[in-house]
Amino acid sequence: MRYKITVEYDGTNLVGWQKQKDGPSVQEFLEKAIEGFSHRQAEVFGAGRTDAGVHALGQVAHFDLETDLSAFKMQESLNALLRELQAPVGVLDCECVDENFHARFSAKGRGYIYRLLNRRGPTPLRVNRVWRLPFPALDVEAMRQGAQYLLGNHDFSSFRGAGCQALSPIKTLDKLDIAVVGDEIIFTVEARSFIYHQVRNMVGTLAEVGSGKLQPEDVKRILEAKDRTKAGISAPACGLYLSKVMY
Repeated sequence: MRYKITVEYDGTNLVGWQKQKDGPSVQEFLEKAIEGFSHRQAEVFGAGRTDAGVHALGQVAHFDLETDLSAFKMQESLNALLRELQAPVGVLDCECVDENFHARFSAKGRGYIYRLLNRRGPTPLRVNRVWRLPFPALDVEAMRQGAQYLLGNHDFSSFRGAGCQALSPIKTLDKLDIAVVGDEIIFTVEARSFIYHQVRNMVGTLAEVGSGKLQPEDVKRILEAKDRTKAGISAPACGLYLSKVMY
């Protein structure tokens, strides 16, 4: 049976989605949970390999298991074992799918949100949940103007993180909306796929536009330079959330 699961997690103390030797990962917790109740091993494939410190509201994964458990019982069993493991991971939904479904390769798009808190006061309730920039007050309209240059099909080398293993830096950015929600600035970003650190590097650059360090039209110049050193800082992982995967 092939199961498709939708997963939420707090990435603060995780090394990311993928199993690694130097700390716990989402993939490792899920595979331990499966083995814990089924006594069988299964490899879990995720739609996106989020980095250390990055959260998820709607990560999608799949795995194969020799069992006749219904999707509901599978979800309940996984969550029970995840609680026993004290994993910061929860399964929000589970369904049985065709064997041709693949969480990563069947995906037609991925959506992220980035939360930037622009206020002077501290934020004890949102530690490791947002990027806090206490000052100056950011010019959101200037950031929106700069963001327009990033939409569409481009070579995003200027926003490519070191160590990126993607074969090409050319991607198509379908959406980059910036909204003010209370004291937070929310970036909503969608594309079929992203290169390493692309969202965080774009947010960091747009924050510099908002602060006045860069002008909106500088984003076009940075994009055309195809040089990471020309762009702004990389926003921290704590504000980034994989929000959805589209099929």
